[in-house]
Amino acid sequence: MSRLSIRGVGRTFPGVNRGAPTLALQPTDLEVADNDFITILGPSGCGKSTLLRIVAGLDTPTQGEVRLDREPVRGPGAERGMVFQSYTLFPWLTVRENICFGLREKGMAPAQQAEIAARFIAEVGLLGFEGHYPKQLSGGMQQRVALARALANDPKILLLDEPFGALDNQTRALMQELLLSIWELHRKTVLFVTHDVDEAIFMANRCVVFSARPGRIKNELAIDLAYPRHYTVKTTPRFSELKAVVTEDIRAESLKTAQMER
Repeated sequence: MSRLSIRGVGRTFPGVNRGAPTLALQPTDLEVADNDFITILGPSGCGKSTLLRIVAGLDTPTQGEVRLDREPVRGPGAERGMVFQSYTLFPWLTVRENICFGLREKGMAPAQQAEIAARFIAEVGLLGFEGHYPKQLSGGMQQRVALARALANDPKILLLDEPFGALDNQTRALMQELLLSIWELHRKTVLFVTHDVDEAIFMANRCVVFSARPGRIKNELAIDLAYPRHYTVKTTPRFSELKAVVTEDIRAESLKTAQMER
């Protein structure tokens, strides 16, 4: 049984100043099983982040529906944890306080909040930084806090919108391995939007490639690389084969986007 079911979901944005409406996402179907780690790739403006926002309940589809454990998604909810590319931490709260924010809103007892926060602070490698404020942290450390905050609420599904896009290559690679280790530990269901082909293949058990705008799913590729994954898998022949397939799909759709913008 699917944990997440996306059926006929499309999104059209109204025109500006009486202009023509914009079809951002064609009717899309996607079934996501429990513990799936699915990466979503596609050229800029193809609707992949729009789809993620609809699943998060931050946007409403023009048509179709999203169901999580058979229940329709009508708006944001604690059963869906979201991590954005930008560092969306509360600057006036410490690391511990940011992680506890959702738990406090639920009315959880302070002692239980502290226990959960301590566990995730350790898991994301931030021991010793509990009392620091976001401005005192590097970008990679801030994203660790954002990840810990999302996981602390024990969501059924984790939604990530290019969470490592603003990081340098070395930090990005370390964050990829960290997220995979946490996924293997907690076995969360994950939808992960990225522009990076290597990242998409390295992390996922399924890779979904979107077409140029208006977006639709062009290809779904099973990533048959064994877990747990070490960064050296990126040098293997099978990784190169998978990368070649995805890169060609992305290149073809990016060319279509470039032609439309001329």
